[in-house]
Amino acid sequence: MKTYVQPGEVITVTAPYALTSGLGCQVGDALWGVATANYDSGATDAELFCKPGAVVTIAKTSALAISVGDRLYWDNTNKVVNKTASSQLCVGVAVEAAANPSSTVKMRIGGVQPNAA
Repeated sequence: MKTYVQPGEVITVTAPYALTSGLGCQVGDALWGVATANYDSGATDAELFCKPGAVVTIAKTSALAISVGDRLYWDNTNKVVNKTASSQLCVGVAVEAAANPSSTVKMRIGGVQPNAA
């Protein structure tokens, strides 16, 4: 196919902020992935793992209980996932429960649509 560019599992972007390996990262309004390494803010070679359906362990709001199947949204201010649908990007769904308190949750990237408004 003449228009094919790449598989899309890993996307190279300019880091919008300093990234550590395993940290979620939102670029613009809709692109989200997990940093594959450490990158300085502004690095033009930052790689984000974005494969829909992949399961990752990601930072979450500590004081929040999450159940299997909960939609997870990216809090771009605190760099964690939570269950707040308003003004946040839906990035995946929990595949394992996470207690309050706890620092991480296992999440399936993508594959869900945000709740209807």
